Amino acid sequence: MLFTPYEIKETVDMFLRYKLDIRAITLGISLLDCVSASGTETRRRMRDKILRVAGNLVKVGQEIEIEYGIPIINKRISVTPISLIAGASEDKNYTAYAQTLDEVARDLGIDFVGGYSALVHKGLTGGDERLIASIPEALASTERVCSS
Repeated sequence: MLFTPYEIKETVDMFLRYKLDIRAITLGISLLDCVSASGTETRRRMRDKILRVAGNLVKVGQEIEIEYGIPIINKRISVTPISLIAGASEDKNYTAYAQTLDEVARDLGIDFVGGYSALVHKGLTGGDERLIASIPEALASTERVCSS
């Protein structure tokens, strides 16, 4: 298939004139297998799994940018809602989970981490309430964590 000069010009315009980019690439990671009765152990497992699964995310994103010539603005990960993960522990404050996510993201060069959240559409569990109560402190003490 040959492209017309008009189609080529339109493509070039998208990059140069309209600043075409990919806003973000996101890797979803299930942390359900990280759950433990110990909050410390759960956070260690979370860290290990995210490092293992997302270790090449930034590198792969950069390779895609080079291969296709389109900048990728943000590399991010999204994890299982933390209220589900932390709810099995005896922890009363979940801020340490947000800090663990933030540290791993910083170590990997990932821009944002989504998943510091609770699923409350059918009611609140104790874990949901603890997570929601911790959101202000969690966001104030992290740079890359997003909450909902």
